[in-house]
Amino acid sequence: MSGPQCCSNPPTLNPSSGTGHVEKLGGLDSYVTGSPDSKLAVLLVSDIFGFEAPNLRKLADKVAAAGFFVVVPDFLNKDPYVPEDANRPLPVWIKDHGLDKAFEDAKPVLEALKSKGVSAICAAGFCWGAKVVVELAKHALIQAAVLCHPSFVTVDDIKKVKVPISILGAEIDRMSPPELVKQFEEVLTANGVKSHVKIFPKVSHGWTVRYNVEDKAACKSAEEAHQDLLDWFLKHVKGVTLSA
Repeated sequence: MSGPQCCSNPPTLNPSSGTGHVEKLGGLDSYVTGSPDSKLAVLLVSDIFGFEAPNLRKLADKVAAAGFFVVVPDFLNKDPYVPEDANRPLPVWIKDHGLDKAFEDAKPVLEALKSKGVSAICAAGFCWGAKVVVELAKHALIQAAVLCHPSFVTVDDIKKVKVPISILGAEIDRMSPPELVKQFEEVLTANGVKSHVKIFPKVSHGWTVRYNVEDKAACKSAEEAHQDLLDWFLKHVKGVTLSA
């Protein structure tokens, strides 16, 4: 299932990007941004390029500006995918980064957030990270989920989702083609799960975080997706106080 689209438009990683900082949370180095006093948290799970991607951190900062405490853990343990490494093609790299492990690693992060007084946690996953978030949604460990151009997510996964979920798909996506995303929508509707499913035209897998900042059309599509993500989270945590 892993293909070249997973690796297209790789970001230039920058450990000092973003307005937040890195700290240990639940045993993982995590980029954190926003008010630590917020009762609402958002967990962002990166794609295969990891938590130092500037566009991902920029999105984290944007979500934080709406009143959330945002956490982007390093689920890849300082080992993001490197396209130039011919000795470690994607299928080999994937074997070293099992999604089951990332799901287990997420649990102490969620517990750490709760111990800080957070009363609602939403999560968004991108490509590889979407599979982690769908697992959290299947076990109702979060209050709401967003999957952006998911990789490895199946209809069987979607059948078990227990929380409100938004799926933002791309028109040009071999990992989750529009036909599959439509199946996801049908399953969610049949199961009575609150959902929002949208296919973005003229964009490719990865567009929400691997867009070219110089490309106005790409930025506009990414920003629309970011707003959809934020609106979904705000809609499903209404009634929870934003800060102490």
